[in-house]
Amino acid sequence: MINNERQYRITRAQAGKVEEALTNWVRQPPADLDPLLRKSYEDALRSQLEDLREEMRQYEALRLQEPRLLGLEELEDLPQALINARIAAGLTQRELAELLNLKEQQIQRYEATEYASASLGRVQRIAKVLCDRVRERSGRYAASSPDQGGRADGENGVKA
Repeated sequence: MINNERQYRITRAQAGKVEEALTNWVRQPPADLDPLLRKSYEDALRSQLEDLREEMRQYEALRLQEPRLLGLEELEDLPQALINARIAAGLTQRELAELLNLKEQQIQRYEATEYASASLGRVQRIAKVLCDRVRERSGRYAASSPDQGGRADGENGVKA
């Protein structure tokens, strides 16, 4: 999964290289190579290109705030849901850090380690800031009490 603009740019460049390699391969495959190996290599390039494009589509959808990508069905999905929410909120790692009075490197570390070192209180604080920003940005700010730290309907959307 692409987690920031830098990774997006790298993935886009890599997709361009794979696409170019595929085009060149299709135009002039090595004549001395077994047809089955040629086909396998072409299929591998196509698969890699599709994977890269799908990652870019997911990141672009998050930037455009497609909320279906923010869903959280299992607790183990929480780290990626926080990253997705940051992207959907239109925040960089630096901007999130500033909102939380943290250093950018701390947010980078949390995301790189899937929030393994973050305390529960810190995760709750991050989630609250992100939820508020996503709601504000999408224009669907639901009235919820601050002490619930969640949805107005009282549900947390998590299956144990």
